[in-house]
Amino acid sequence: MSRQSSRDTVPEVAVRKILHAAGWRYRVNVPVPDMPRRTIDIAFPKAKIAIFLDGCFWHGCPEHATQPKANAEWWRTKLGNNMARDLETTEHLTAAGWKVLRFWEHERPEDVAHRIAAHARSSLTDRNRRSP
Repeated sequence: MSRQSSRDTVPEVAVRKILHAAGWRYRVNVPVPDMPRRTIDIAFPKAKIAIFLDGCFWHGCPEHATQPKANAEWWRTKLGNNMARDLETTEHLTAAGWKVLRFWEHERPEDVAHRIAAHARSSLTDRNRRSP
């Protein structure tokens, strides 16, 4: 597991390239406020949008997750803890006023980037309406 990339994965980089080419500026691997050792994959801090691109195996994708047969109980616990941590992080950020967007690694980067941009545009429009 130490060789598993937890940042700059192929899906993350693909989505970031599309967003950047479209003119969006963002931060990567931003620490989750008040939660040590957790990071947001892509963040729009001013708009308070946190984006996570979750791996199907590690985060329990309903379509593609598999359960290893060797050392099954250990893996069940490990993967269950990952999903519980995802939920806890989402709830923490939501309570702090962040909009949390989660995507699976198997989703097309173009579709993910389009949905992120739509949320960012909407958030910026809402902020501009509120400011005097």
